[in-house]
Amino acid sequence: MDYTRLSVSDFITRAGSGSIDLRDFYSRMFKRLKELNKTYNVFVTLAEEHDILDAKSARKPSGTLAGLPVSLKDNICSEGLQATAGSRILEGYEPPFDSTVAARLKSRGGVIVGKTQMDEFGFGWASTNSGWKIPKNPRDPTRVTGGSSGGAAALVAALDYPHLALGQSTGGSLSNPASFCGVVGLTPTYGLVSRYGLIDYGNSLDKIGPIAGTVRDAALMLSAIAGHDPRDPTTAQKPPGDYHSKLKSSFRNLRIGIPREYFGEGVEPRVSERVWSAIKKLESLGATCKEISLPMTPDAIAIYYIIATSEASTNLARFCGLRYGAEEPIEGDFNEYFSKVRSKYLGQEAKRRIILGTYSRMAGYRDQYYLKAMRARTLLIQEFRKAFRTCDVLAAPAMPCIAPRFKETESMSPLQNYMMDILTVAPNLAGIPTISVPCGTAESMPVGLHLMAGHFNEQALLNTAHSYEKSI
Repeated sequence: MDYTRLSVSDFITRAGSGSIDLRDFYSRMFKRLKELNKTYNVFVTLAEEHDILDAKSARKPSGTLAGLPVSLKDNICSEGLQATAGSRILEGYEPPFDSTVAARLKSRGGVIVGKTQMDEFGFGWASTNSGWKIPKNPRDPTRVTGGSSGGAAALVAALDYPHLALGQSTGGSLSNPASFCGVVGLTPTYGLVSRYGLIDYGNSLDKIGPIAGTVRDAALMLSAIAGHDPRDPTTAQKPPGDYHSKLKSSFRNLRIGIPREYFGEGVEPRVSERVWSAIKKLESLGATCKEISLPMTPDAIAIYYIIATSEASTNLARFCGLRYGAEEPIEGDFNEYFSKVRSKYLGQEAKRRIILGTYSRMAGYRDQYYLKAMRARTLLIQEFRKAFRTCDVLAAPAMPCIAPRFKETESMSPLQNYMMDILTVAPNLAGIPTISVPCGTAESMPVGLHLMAGHFNEQALLNTAHSYEKSI
């Protein structure tokens, strides 16, 4: 059988009926995964092939995923499979437990095949800050994949076998690589998906979500992982939704808002042109489009980096060489030992963000920076809620440019790097659901249409993205 011709839904149907020999399927697929990893550096860790084949030797797997291959971003824990969050400081760490999302995927018949490359602890927009190998964009290996879920997006873009990926976003780490690699990246509402078993970047910002080849596949993955979890008190008391079966194509009475600030300075004209063409397409299909204003957009970068680095500084304090992660021979006092371990094993960007966050939380500065940023975040959330009173969905570019070449990123300053998040940090701060869908190319590289919806309005978001995807 030619497995490369199977869609995700085809695989699930055939595997569930027993017409696919999973031993043969995984034998061939792992050979392909190893080839792709050599070419594009998409994995930190591949699962052991013999373990998967032993576990999935049954002819008729059960569950809604029915033996489907699934990959996890390297900061999502799966029992016995190395989880480093892209950092050398966690090299060799094998969690003795499953994250909630990993457990839910397994219980539905999903097979975890490996852990994908990422920026160290999620600190980056290009996946070039990894403690391991840097993933390459399958559309053009001289270009970045986007980040921080770059390995996941590159794998989905490159792999010709049925497969779904789980990534994670703090400030845009699902939409960004999806846009650069030409795949679909779905960021759920904060609290819809459990964070238990996630190696945190920023607790009030982190969201786990799918990266897939189609909107329908992303909806299938979301249906498998969403829902309240008593082990994560930040999850909403909502029953899990079946977003996949409720997908429909309709633009009737759909109101789309176009934030003018998202087409301003810094957004490449060729990107704006592709996104405007997509918006006109939506309008021609029956949607009503109108321009709106989100005036706090320019402030979002400052708000985000104060909050995110403050929370990261707290979360990374545990990696001190005593309880978690890398260790060194104990010499000198605690501060000397602590500094030695972190200096040796943490990357430059991780150190920068720890320093920025620690400064923001210091006595005398906490009120001036962190608490002020939190108050500004509340105003930003209110701004989005006001927009959704008259709009069902917002539409904008996912990223201000196409995927840059590696050599173009080498001369960028930290501030220029942080400004790459200008279109994604505001919705992430607000905790609203977003999705990036391919909407054309520039220089043969993908451009992403970014759709946003109100809190827990994933179904309308997915329906809009699905309808657009079917129309092109």
